[in-house]
Amino acid sequence: MTTPFVLVLYYSRSGATRAMAQQIARGVELGGLEARVRTVPAVSPNTEASEPDIPESGDIYCTLDDLKACSGLALGSPTRFGNMAAPLKYFIDGTSGQWLSGNLIDKPASVFTSTGSLHGGQETTLLSMMLPLLHHGMVIAGIPYSESTLMSTKSGGTPYGASHAAGAHSDTALSQDEITLCLAQGKRLAHLAGCLEAIHS
Repeated sequence: MTTPFVLVLYYSRSGATRAMAQQIARGVELGGLEARVRTVPAVSPNTEASEPDIPESGDIYCTLDDLKACSGLALGSPTRFGNMAAPLKYFIDGTSGQWLSGNLIDKPASVFTSTGSLHGGQETTLLSMMLPLLHHGMVIAGIPYSESTLMSTKSGGTPYGASHAAGAHSDTALSQDEITLCLAQGKRLAHLAGCLEAIHS
């Protein structure tokens, strides 16, 4: 039997979403579960272009086995016109086998995003990222308003999931409020994953 873990799966081009993934992973581990941080390769309109099997730096690429075996999922993407980025959507579009087998049913999931500006489509991105997870039968976990930082944040943070305003050049560091909400989201996901794992074991 494998040790329960939460998969923190993200795509990041400039590093902001990756920074969020690292904080959410910290929250998962503060919540008592292992966090496995994974990314996906870029996609190209040129069908001859391909990425190496192992990235040259950073986190390793996610496999379908990582997804199948996880006890919970945190899914993160930068905003692209109010939606998730193409590389992450491409990976999700390849999970029909997991949908057919029901591997993800009743597992908790959460979403997170970063944008160039505070009102650059964070909430629509988060909501759109939930849709395929609902099709997989996952249990969506946002951030409840018992997290008081939701009421005081002057940067990112939504009840739909953690968010970050990265600035026009994607060079704005995570604010303390954004870090707090990432940690809270990770801890909640770990708690729910542990509870649901116990019910189904």
